[in-house]
Amino acid sequence: MSELPEPVGFPFVAVVGLEDVKLALLIGAVEPRLGGVLLRGEKGSAKTTLARGLAALLPGDPPPPFVDLPIGATEDRVVGTLDLSEVLQSGNRKLHPGLLSAVHGGLLYVDEVNLLPDHLVDVLLDVAQSGINRVERDGVSVGHESRFFLVGSMNPEEGELRPQLLDRFGLAVEVTSSLDPAERSEAVRRRMAFDGDPAGFVASWAGDTEELAAKLQACRLATVPPPVIEVAARMAVYLGAHGLRADLSLCRAAAAYAGLSGRPEALVSDVRAVASLALSHRRRRGPFDPHGVPPEELDEAFAAAVSDAEAAAASPGRAGAGSGDAADSGDAADSGGTGERRGGASGGDSAAAERADGDPAGAAGDGGTVPANRSDSAGEPEASTGPEASVPAGAIPLPVTARRKTAVQGGVVTGASRAGGTRTIADRLPSGPGRAISSQVAGPGAQRIAVVPTALAVAARRQHALADGESSAPGGGAPAVDQRVSSVDLHEVIAEQRPSHLVVLCVDGSGSMGAEQRAAAARGAVLRLLTDAYQRRDRVAVICFSGAGATLMLRPTASIEVARARLAEMPTGGRTPLAEALMASLEVCVAPASRSYSPILVVISDGRATSAPGDLDPVDAALAAADRIAQAGVAALVIDVEASPTPLRLGAALAKRMGARYVRLDAPTDAGIDQAVRSLLDEPPA
Repeated sequence: MSELPEPVGFPFVAVVGLEDVKLALLIGAVEPRLGGVLLRGEKGSAKTTLARGLAALLPGDPPPPFVDLPIGATEDRVVGTLDLSEVLQSGNRKLHPGLLSAVHGGLLYVDEVNLLPDHLVDVLLDVAQSGINRVERDGVSVGHESRFFLVGSMNPEEGELRPQLLDRFGLAVEVTSSLDPAERSEAVRRRMAFDGDPAGFVASWAGDTEELAAKLQACRLATVPPPVIEVAARMAVYLGAHGLRADLSLCRAAAAYAGLSGRPEALVSDVRAVASLALSHRRRRGPFDPHGVPPEELDEAFAAAVSDAEAAAASPGRAGAGSGDAADSGDAADSGGTGERRGGASGGDSAAAERADGDPAGAAGDGGTVPANRSDSAGEPEASTGPEASVPAGAIPLPVTARRKTAVQGGVVTGASRAGGTRTIADRLPSGPGRAISSQVAGPGAQRIAVVPTALAVAARRQHALADGESSAPGGGAPAVDQRVSSVDLHEVIAEQRPSHLVVLCVDGSGSMGAEQRAAAARGAVLRLLTDAYQRRDRVAVICFSGAGATLMLRPTASIEVARARLAEMPTGGRTPLAEALMASLEVCVAPASRSYSPILVVISDGRATSAPGDLDPVDAALAAADRIAQAGVAALVIDVEASPTPLRLGAALAKRMGARYVRLDAPTDAGIDQAVRSLLDEPPA
């Protein structure tokens, strides 16, 4: 069977526009100690094309490898695992190399890096910075060189990358498609020319490609003098960048930029040229802060840093301090960013604290959450004196996609019965899905066999059989050993998996008192919940009801960017179609696209329904819809925001019929809603 020819790649130099992206990739290729380049952008913006094109420019004979890491790659496939054939044949434990061995000297591209399991991203970034892959598992302890250029790409609409991982990418750049019709049409013309004659198109750009490849090969990192380091450190402090990796990345990127420009020493202006690439992803503190830094703010910070550095250099007792400070910064950054920067570090910390204190959006700090007063959200539903539903449950049709997740008796599910189904404590299950953390002897009905431990058990049994046979076999002949895998050899995987949730917020935007406050609180709560959606792999959806119906304002997403855009304006006013809103929320919870998530329905309302389909009584219809939610087995939370001096407690009645947890908030706030939802998400098993 003949091998397929290697496909011809689109030339790096032929990509139209995206100059910042090209610059970031070239700087990362020149200075691999930056730890990689992250490309954040929408679909179809040439991220993969540029990564593949850059790999073709890297020096080497033969050409360095380009490895595209699949999202479904296992840890064994990435770092390496035990060589099973060696174990079974000789009993020796030997490493079977993984992708990190294959990519040595080349470029590793990870598309949708934000969807890769966090422990794999940790491994990739560690190896990218250290250049050594250490494997200690399955009785193997070995390390091998793995020096590569890491390029990750992500679509922010699919969710964010954990901040600790984001910070370890040396450079990050926003990739956006051009809005200039001339540029777009030129990009289409070039792509169509490439599709028609790939070899001819590549040949037409061969001169520019060879020139850039030669430039990369000849490039040498420039030295970074103390005044440049001083400006870089001050600029990082003024912009509120976290940790010392920002300072170090600025200096390393400036050295690479100067080297690409053919200069042996970096200039202060080089710091400004690379500042947006090194600082844009380190400035953000919480979900309310936008990504990136506006150019005018970069200019102001740069001017202030230059001015203050010059003034400090001219002041007595300041000579020579820059070099020592820079060394401390580098050491601290390489050791995890916990060091203390002399000659200005305390000022930077104070500036960051003042920025957080003065900015309501950043007041919550890194986590983006403010502890709420627990008394605001305490209390179980009191005995309901509200009306019993006179509308039969069948009058509110159950979605055909609904699935029974818990046993229901009498149409009511208590909050305690679902406590174990909504926790975020990682489950460790034999033969379960998720990351393999250990193994055990396989039990009856084992579904996920641990291959390496099984092979080791087979090898050990054969070795024992051979040893016993040699000592007892007459004439010293070789004993017969059973070569088959026995049931006693089988081991099964013990896997760890954090359950993912779909939180559906059903928000009352009707004309009842406090509609604007409820909408604002719900909007803030969504952003708070999404701050750590990357850890939980959760999704959030929002349905707002007012007037004549319910509107799906936010489809299930993990993206703060999408949520901020979609929820900028939420409709308020009019009647309260609560029954329709509950059924619309149930549809989202049980939709086929939601099957991989554990749904939690959160109703934020005073329960005063004033509108219903047909001639149904609004309150009775809402309670019948609540029965349908209980029948579907969906975990629920009712946040009662009734502020009337003569409360009807319809929210408590609604929670009872839904089998939901009940929380009362006199004044709804984003922190209060967030805390109430998280208390359900984080509840340990009963």
